[in-house]
This record gives sequence, C-alpha cells and structure tokens, in this order.
Amino acid sequence: MMSLGAPYALILFPLPLLVMWLVPPRRERVPALRFPFFRRIVDAAGAESGPGAIVMARTRLQLTAAALIWCLSVLAVAQPERVGEPVEITKAARDVVLAIDISGSMDARDFATPDGQSKQRLEGVRDVVSAFVKGREGDRMALIVFGSKAYVQAPLTEDLQTITALLDRTEVGMAGPHTALGDAIGLAIRTFEASEIEQRLLILLSDGSDTASRMSPVNAAEIAAGEDVEIHTIGVGDPDATGEDRVDLVTLEDIASRTGGEFFFAGDEAALRTVYERIDELSPREVETLSYRPRQSLAWIPMGAAALIGLFTVMYLSLTSRRGAAA
Repeated sequence: MMSLGAPYALILFPLPLLVMWLVPPRRERVPALRFPFFRRIVDAAGAESGPGAIVMARTRLQLTAAALIWCLSVLAVAQPERVGEPVEITKAARDVVLAIDISGSMDARDFATPDGQSKQRLEGVRDVVSAFVKGREGDRMALIVFGSKAYVQAPLTEDLQTITALLDRTEVGMAGPHTALGDAIGLAIRTFEASEIEQRLLILLSDGSDTASRMSPVNAAEIAAGEDVEIHTIGVGDPDATGEDRVDLVTLEDIASRTGGEFFFAGDEAALRTVYERIDELSPREVETLSYRPRQSLAWIPMGAAALIGLFTVMYLSLTSRRGAAA
C-alpha cells in the first residue's frame, strides 16, 4: 500500500501560478543616453530598434520541464512511502527473578519424587523450575544462585532457554556452603534497577537459615517493598533439622508478607510442582503487544526523476544554442 508521509505538502502545487499572477516580471532601471533624432541615427546605421525592456520568452520545452520538475519536487516533499503489512511485537509486561539456593544442604537426597524415589534436593528443584520457566514464554527472567554469596547467573532476558541451560549447569556448593538470603534479595533488587517495567516479581527458594548475609533478610525485604518488588518465598528441606540445615520458615514467611507476596513450603517434588503452579496462577504471564507497519521511503524516485529531467533539458538547450551559433 502506498501513502504520503506529509500530504499537506501537496498544497504547494499551484504556488508557481500564484507567483506568476501576483508578482510581475522584475524591471530594472539602468543608465542610458538620450539621442535627438534617434530614428534617423538608427536608419543611418542600418539597425533595427526594439523596445526598451522585454520579458524573455520561454520555449515549450522549458515550460514543460519546469512544470514537471516542480511537480516531482513537491511530490518528493510530500514523502511518498510504501507501507507494509502490520508487524506485531510481543513485549514482556513483568520481570521475574528466580533466586535458587545452592548451598551445601541442597545436596541432601531426601526429596521424594511422585514414584516414591528420593533424589537430590537441587536436582528436584531444577526439574520443577525448568518446567516453570518453559511455561512463562513472554516474560523476562533473570537467574540468581546463592550460597555463601549471591551471583547473577543470567541477567533479565527473554531468552528462557538460556535460563534453563544455566540452571541445569548449577551444582551444589558453587556459591559456597552457607546461605545468604539477604544478599540474594539485595542482588535481585539491583538486577531490577536495570528494568523500566513496573511489575517486578522475585521467586526465592531456600532450604536453610540465613548465616552469611551482610544484610538481614528482613531489612532486605523492607527495601524490596520500597522498590515495588513482590517476593514469593518457597521453603524446601527439613524444618525439624538443627543448625544451618534447618529451613527457616518463619523468616521466609516474614519476607513474603512484607512485600505482598505469598509463602509456600514444599516437602517433595510433587508439592513443589503444585507451588509453582500456584505461583503461575497468582502472577500469570503478562505481555504487551505492539503493532506497527514498516514504511519504506520512496521520495528518492521523484527527486531522481526531477534531476534527470533538469539535466537532459539543460543538455538539449545547450546543444541547440551551439548549433544556432554555428549556423
């Protein structure tokens, strides 16, 4: 489909006619000598007299070329363009950060599968989270892993295959043997700072108690609430264990409540899948669809045609004048 980017420019078409009608040819006074008996002098010299001022006549070729050049120039100013078919772009309306605990306690093989087998906690978490990520097509996600320290494995991206690939490569103890819940929340807040999207969700999964953070998890949750970051917390592991291996359900619940999120506990793989399904219901995938039509400017066509017409007209008139002079 063809259209004009600046159709109002077409009002310039009659401008030369208005100029010819409203503005008379320019006349200029020049110094001259006045002779008495002027006609006798002209007759004696064998010359012919003419008017004192004339308006140079233009040939049909010049008038036609000038009209075409003007019309093509106005058409170029009107910006003709080819409009393509509508193109839709899907943009994420929510940013999600996954924070996964990979401390030493995640190596425990007490995570029951639906068929009654036991597997490593981190292995079970990876399987469930990978399926959750694949179902969030359209969201932007980031991956943070934490142990004694917190690290960004993947910044916010729509390439969810990269998220799952990096998650599959994580191993227990890669970030240290302890648990830094507060640092993981703080790192997630900094990750969200690179985003202009208002809806921000952190899904925090841990199986232990905070023993390595420089900032307490509760203080970090207060800061997150001030930054409009909603946190869903998930506890896995053994609440009856002792020391650092005991999952701190009270702190996880407090973190979620301070940010308007939800707290969940999953004792096995089936329960964890149910938790992520529930999170999917609470925070469904949201996208913004933008539509536009690609436009290709064609202004170069009338401009090029005007230039060629002008060039050929000048060349033709030049050749004609030389032949006339030679004759």
